[in-house]
Amino acid sequence: MNNEFLDPIELSIKVAIVSSVLVFFSGMIVGKFMARKKFPGKIVLETIFLLPIVLPPSVVGFLLIIIFGKNSVVGQAVEWLFHQPIIFTWWAAVIAASVVAFPLMYQAVKTGLESVHSEIEDASRVDGANEWQVLRYISFPLASKAIVSGIILSFTRALGEFGATLMVAGNIPGKTQTIPTAIYVAMDSGNLELAWKFVLLMISISFLLLFTVKQISKRIE
Repeated sequence: MNNEFLDPIELSIKVAIVSSVLVFFSGMIVGKFMARKKFPGKIVLETIFLLPIVLPPSVVGFLLIIIFGKNSVVGQAVEWLFHQPIIFTWWAAVIAASVVAFPLMYQAVKTGLESVHSEIEDASRVDGANEWQVLRYISFPLASKAIVSGIILSFTRALGEFGATLMVAGNIPGKTQTIPTAIYVAMDSGNLELAWKFVLLMISISFLLLFTVKQISKRIE
């Protein structure tokens, strides 16, 4: 197989893995906080966290360019630290994938932790467990099926991200071209054979991952 087929696959998997790790830790922290805390404006904040699910990818991409572009404070700070802008690099693809995948991980963690009865956690505290021990041995294990489902769904979403990625990372073969953007280019150039290869691969991966989520959900019932 040539690089035209393998490079987008390798990059897509790398982007999905890195973004899934980022989303996992941020989703766990934010989901745990939101599941247990009550404060004014919580609904507004939660709505903001979930916005990437419903916003058009072009809007997400536009906002990321504004935040991480050369003229922004964040963009200038990144360029000062790493001696290059982050836009049109594979790290830009990671950021785009993380933003659109975060709501899935966050919602899964929050839902999973809310399903854990507080009486069980309180009993472990009475027995002398600190907060970290309660999370590690009680809360997270009881919510593990929902959390695993969140990880799989986040990975799948990151793997299939197209619109925001195209805007902030571009479509540079061998550098920022992912499977979704490679499909777009293959279709645009009339290379249907290559497009079909990518499409069938994405369908197969997505089916297997979603099937796994359904199996996990079935065990929860």
